[in-house]
Amino acid sequence: MTVIVVGAGIAGLACARELIDAGVPARVLERGRVVGGRLASKRFDDRYVDIGAAYLTADDPGFRGRLESWRIAGLAHPWTDTFAVCGAAVTTETNGPVRWAAPGGLRSLAEDLALELDVTLEHEVTDLPHAEAVVLAMPGPQAQRITPLDIRQEWSPVLTAVLTYPVRDWRDFHGMFVNDHPVLASVCDDGDRRGDRASVLVAHSTAGFARPRLDDPAAAADELEAAVRDLLALPRADAVRVHRWTFAQPEPVDGRFYRQGDVYLAGDAFGKPRVQTAWLSGRAVAHAILRSR
Repeated sequence: MTVIVVGAGIAGLACARELIDAGVPARVLERGRVVGGRLASKRFDDRYVDIGAAYLTADDPGFRGRLESWRIAGLAHPWTDTFAVCGAAVTTETNGPVRWAAPGGLRSLAEDLALELDVTLEHEVTDLPHAEAVVLAMPGPQAQRITPLDIRQEWSPVLTAVLTYPVRDWRDFHGMFVNDHPVLASVCDDGDRRGDRASVLVAHSTAGFARPRLDDPAAAADELEAAVRDLLALPRADAVRVHRWTFAQPEPVDGRFYRQGDVYLAGDAFGKPRVQTAWLSGRAVAHAILRSR
């Protein structure tokens, strides 16, 4: 019997890929028009902009190998290990792990994982499918709309603003963490991240700013643009597009995944919230299903 994976983000795709490679039939159902989930890139002005995850990092050997495979294929590249930190009117720099980006947008990595998988798009699941096992690769609150699960997850929202300018009128930086700001949590130079030097910035809001504005995210465009303009001393942006992420940042829970009978919950809440965690969670579910068989 086929395993049903609900959700074509990186957790769901990694799970399905592992099952298929082991000879277990798996079908992926996705309510959206494209794969990727929060590994999201949207096309504006003839180029893709990353509007979900800002970058990828890896400290797990398996995920490092996955990134290296994408690098060899020309789908990903090391971006930077240095971010600016802005707070209390002082801007410094912080070094950290190497952050990876994708020339074609991060969603291109999800599309690569989805190759040769049985993926049905624009298929919203409202009731638990009948299958040997069902993997809900999504935030817990969304999974609990499909079936009752005895697990609690806390998620914070984010608004993402894509700001387009006529020229690159700012001092070079890769990305910036913004501390103690009422509106902004981070800003990334998408032209630097993608390597084409496009005059595009992507700003991510704080949860406190996003929460009361989820019903009408477009109405927050002016406030987000003004916050970036003031932070970087820029002229007004030519265009601002705002995307809402109701479930953006989870509070980590224990374990690699959650199991309730033949239903599994996977995603980036099972560890430090990042893309690697979602990939590891999906693979861990696949291995659990293989062991149960």
